[in-house]
Amino acid sequence: MPLRPQGAATSVCSPAARLWPDFLTGQEKSPVRVLLIDDDEYMRRVIAQELLSDLRIQLEGQADSIREGRKLLATRAFDVLMVDLRLSDGMGFELITEARRHHGNGEIIVISSLEDDAHVLRAFELGATGYLLKNAWLQSFADAVLHVVNGGAVITPRLARRLLHRLNYEPREQPQPAGDASPPHGATLTPRESQILRHVASGCVSAEIGAKLGITGQTVNVHIKSIYKKLHVHSRAQAVNFAVHTGLI
Repeated sequence: MPLRPQGAATSVCSPAARLWPDFLTGQEKSPVRVLLIDDDEYMRRVIAQELLSDLRIQLEGQADSIREGRKLLATRAFDVLMVDLRLSDGMGFELITEARRHHGNGEIIVISSLEDDAHVLRAFELGATGYLLKNAWLQSFADAVLHVVNGGAVITPRLARRLLHRLNYEPREQPQPAGDASPPHGATLTPRESQILRHVASGCVSAEIGAKLGITGQTVNVHIKSIYKKLHVHSRAQAVNFAVHTGLI
């Protein structure tokens, strides 16, 4: 063992703990409720152990199939659904659709070994706010849960880079003039919803918006879900894009 030079410091400062403001969703006294559905027993155990080690998260239930997943969705309240796409009795897209239909305020994170663009984009189109690859390094399942409940989105970095490359180099359709777009029948936003959507357009997450407006991040998320329903969209980007082109904001 190499000897420490005489006079060298004998202690190392440990890194400072990350601050977690009390206005963010996910506190020890009010943890984020998670459902985990994956038929890969080893991977499910790895994810569960990580979630259980974080006091800001409460693992409400686990399942290994679409059938058992449906039972969880019907009987357990949750804030975040983590679901594999390839399950023993079908594709997890079914559970994403069902969760969106009956639990509109819940967030959805896909955990999968499938990384082709078609599956990734389909998951986001159906309303997922995260997509994590099982075999990726440099990612935290617990952090992903906390990000999405606070208005963010999560995606494995190499997937994000590939999608960015696709956006940069694939030809895109010319956008239609704003006058050609019309909001769905009866799509009018309240003053508060318009205010929130303008903050979303400027890049603010739910906690930041709540701090600016004097409301909680959860209340902001409720307004955002209402905006999704009115505009018939499934993501913040779609909502902002639609609202800008139709003159709603």
